[in-house]
Amino acid sequence: MTDTTQRFFVSYAGPDRAWAEWVGWQLKRAGHQVELDRWDWHTGDDFVQRMNLALERADAMVALFSRDYFATERWTREEWSARVAVRERLVPVVIEPLADDDIPALLAGRLRKDLHGLDETAATAALLEAVHGPNPPTGPVAFPGAASADLDAEPDPQRPRLPSSVGLPEVWNVRRRNPDFSGREAAMLQLRTGLLNGQQAVVQALHGMGGIGKTQIAVEYAHRFASQYDLVWWIDAEQADQLPVRYTELADRLGIAKSGASSEANAHALLQHLRTRHRWLLILDNAEQPDQIEPWLPEGPGHVLITSRNPDWHGIAHHSHLDVFTRTDSLAYLQARIPGITTEQADFLAQDLGDLPLALAQAAGVLRSGMTLDRYRQLLATNTARLLQQSNVRDYPAPLAATVEIAVARLTGDGHPDATAVLRLGAFLGPDPIPTVWLETARPSLATILGDPDDLMWLHNALQYLSRYGLARTDFGTFQVHRLTQAILRTQTSSDLAAAVWDDVTTALTSVDLGDPQSPADWPTWTSLTVHLTTPHVTTAIADRPTLRPTLLKAVAFLLSSGQPRVAHDLITALHQAWSSDLGLDHPDVLTCAQQLGHATASLGDYNAARSILEDTFARRRRVLGEDHPDTLQSANNLANTIGDLGERAEARRMQEDTFARRRRVLGEDHPDTLQSANNLAYMLGDLGDRAEARRMQEDVLARRRRVLGEEHPDTLTSAGNLASTLQDLGDYAEARRMHEDVLARRRRILGEGHPDTLTSANNLGSTLNYLGDYAEARRMHEDVLARRRRLVGEDHPDTLTSANNLAYSLNGLHRHLEAVELLKDVRARYLRTLGPKHPYFAKVTQNLAAALIAAGRAYEAQQLTGRKPKRDKRRLGRKRQ
Repeated sequence: MTDTTQRFFVSYAGPDRAWAEWVGWQLKRAGHQVELDRWDWHTGDDFVQRMNLALERADAMVALFSRDYFATERWTREEWSARVAVRERLVPVVIEPLADDDIPALLAGRLRKDLHGLDETAATAALLEAVHGPNPPTGPVAFPGAASADLDAEPDPQRPRLPSSVGLPEVWNVRRRNPDFSGREAAMLQLRTGLLNGQQAVVQALHGMGGIGKTQIAVEYAHRFASQYDLVWWIDAEQADQLPVRYTELADRLGIAKSGASSEANAHALLQHLRTRHRWLLILDNAEQPDQIEPWLPEGPGHVLITSRNPDWHGIAHHSHLDVFTRTDSLAYLQARIPGITTEQADFLAQDLGDLPLALAQAAGVLRSGMTLDRYRQLLATNTARLLQQSNVRDYPAPLAATVEIAVARLTGDGHPDATAVLRLGAFLGPDPIPTVWLETARPSLATILGDPDDLMWLHNALQYLSRYGLARTDFGTFQVHRLTQAILRTQTSSDLAAAVWDDVTTALTSVDLGDPQSPADWPTWTSLTVHLTTPHVTTAIADRPTLRPTLLKAVAFLLSSGQPRVAHDLITALHQAWSSDLGLDHPDVLTCAQQLGHATASLGDYNAARSILEDTFARRRRVLGEDHPDTLQSANNLANTIGDLGERAEARRMQEDTFARRRRVLGEDHPDTLQSANNLAYMLGDLGDRAEARRMQEDVLARRRRVLGEEHPDTLTSAGNLASTLQDLGDYAEARRMHEDVLARRRRILGEGHPDTLTSANNLGSTLNYLGDYAEARRMHEDVLARRRRLVGEDHPDTLTSANNLAYSLNGLHRHLEAVELLKDVRARYLRTLGPKHPYFAKVTQNLAAALIAAGRAYEAQQLTGRKPKRDKRRLGRKRQ
């Protein structure tokens, strides 16, 4: 890099990409190094990380000021504010007329250079003056009215043009731009990058389901980059045999068509002409037959953009799948078009509509006409097809319901019965990916699929047709039907056929061996199932099917063991209501259901409600099954835990001792249930102050679990974590830290970062660091755990309050006493409201608050709080039972 060469980062809004390319080209032409996301960043890169690195490396950031640049939802805000915050060099250039109030106050006083309204020579000079600084003339100044010379004697056809230097291309037939177009910046970037990737004709196919917005992106691309082309021509390519006629229309526009020649001859003349012409773009919209389109694809230094439902463009075009809006794009779209809708309301609506652009557009139109959001969502759930048949969206040719109906009619009319049957079965499951192994395994017993069961390729062929017609997305080992397509299809299915489909759904869900729901190794297969079981219409329809009860109970066990208590609670509540009325409260499956409901309720922190459920279940099991039945003893174990959570430790200890003794006698010393009771009893002994006996029991349980269950079983890791906590209480901080670090690393790898057990390990390690005096690292860990627990179980959950209490301890250690006081006041108020003034945790937090007040110089407030001189409780708060 020479003394005069600089490194520039070009910051711009997505709609201004043509400007960014031109600015980047001119800076490179002037000998500088340029970093531009479109040129330098790859798909899959971490955007924030790449942006930060680019800003660090750059000598200056060239910011392209426009109305889009200052839109609140764009990353450009982070780019320019980061530059301003560190007082690094920012070079503002204005690419469209802006009013004073368009520019944030922080930037309003900065000198900026206008590029809009200039010809290319003048704009280039203005840009270089902005980056180099003013350059006074050394000779005569040219007459202002003189014509500008071209920058190049022989213009490079690949060089980006100044976007404002020309209007629309002379040869142009694209419909008007959609003023409501928003989002899709990633897709637009990928499309532009793909079309610029080559010197000869580049063919790019954009495929996806109907209503996804393929045509809208093509229209926006044509307008956004119109200045980069001399010819842009739109062709309706749905009927491939009409391509020669459409090409003849373009040939006639160019003056190369021969009046007496056939359309095929004129089409070939056009293809020959495009071989030698630069800067052209053909858009083939709604092309569905790749093999018939391929012979008519032009060659030469231009671009072809294809939109299609069919993904089968391999070997013909570079292709990319267009998915639904990101949730961020959905929220921005809805909030821009429905005045007054809140972010939460928009989020619920986007979820209901599956982020499908056409559905969002239809909903916005209906809601702007006066319908309430609650009424719309109610109709969407009960009258989906009818509601989605209504549309006044100008930029889509048909409402969503009609779009789906047309595609299904074509599929059926073209004679693909297996594909139609698979689509219908997929419509009755959830909107998440459906493993194809379910259908492959259950195929001999599926009544609604009538094809040859011995045809090894039946499912492959069926899914290929669904993908081709844009009715399903297929990936490796899965297929997926959009939630609104599903709802429309269910509405159009007769009651008799629906009953048969539900029979097939039941068969499919019971045909696959999913493994152990409590083993992390089998959790991926259980995840693929539970996302369907927990879809409301699926839960309602299958709850009364006896053959699915074992699977449903195991699914709840998976949700609880994998750390999804809210989802588990919703599912088990629905099942308990359905089964109780059908089977009676004393039925074994209903009792198991109630047991899981109590477990889920306790996991959500509602200990009083959980106690009521578990006491009733325990009493019923004692009466129906007997005192020593394993299920009765499981109820006793869970009830004892919940009583302990409520602060009644003596009663909890009594119950745990009795349950442990019974399990040891009935099941044996090494049975997993016996070890569970031993673990929980040891916890309670430690909590009551008998730490030596707690340590002895925990060492024994850990050794047995390692031998019986393995080193990395979740229960073994629980025992190791509990022993580490007891060692900490006994003052062996170094060994406690070593063990906590080991358990945390294993839980992160096996259970994941956000699992409740992983968060417990991180919380306990942070507490150990507090006692070792590493308050800064302890604070970092507690802040992270607190944020995660708030998202997972809410502000008032005891686990969340435990993290807040422990974070306050770290803040005190860092002499941030006022912050600790405010945090502990909030924790104390929440404990008072949720657990009451007699709970031991309330007393401990009160002591810690008083100690923080004294450290903050507010001893009088501390004494008023406790009535005596307080001491901080150095024992960590936290749950460590099962």
